[in-house]
Amino acid sequence: MGNRSIASLAALIAALALAGCTATPPRATDTTLYQRLGGQTAIAAVVDDTITNISADPRINARFRNSDTLRLKNGLVELLCDRTGGPCTYRGRNMADAHEGMRIRDDEFDALVDDLVRALDQHRVPAREKDELLALLGRMRNAITDH
Repeated sequence: MGNRSIASLAALIAALALAGCTATPPRATDTTLYQRLGGQTAIAAVVDDTITNISADPRINARFRNSDTLRLKNGLVELLCDRTGGPCTYRGRNMADAHEGMRIRDDEFDALVDDLVRALDQHRVPAREKDELLALLGRMRNAITDH
């Protein structure tokens, strides 16, 4: 897969990775998901572990074999930071355009989600934050798969 394919999957991973970046419960009802996840450092840690999980996952690791790991990580962190209410601005392409022509199957999307969930669990992200992050990712599914 080319860099375009990798960037598209990276955006997906980023969205997933944001779901659980901290084990700290919310302190106030008006905190953002970004804050409850632990901010950019926590999100980056989850993204790192998600990428590690993907690299070891025979269901999808071939999709990422030729990817620029640093670029993938940075894009995913930026996407998750932005979509969870953090101070970042995602500058990548929209999900549909980024994944156009990649023909990502539902089972591949699900494998990526599994790898993200493993990373979230490794970081002991609470259920509420994990569910909110996965819901964000779920809303991107149709823009990512079957193009």
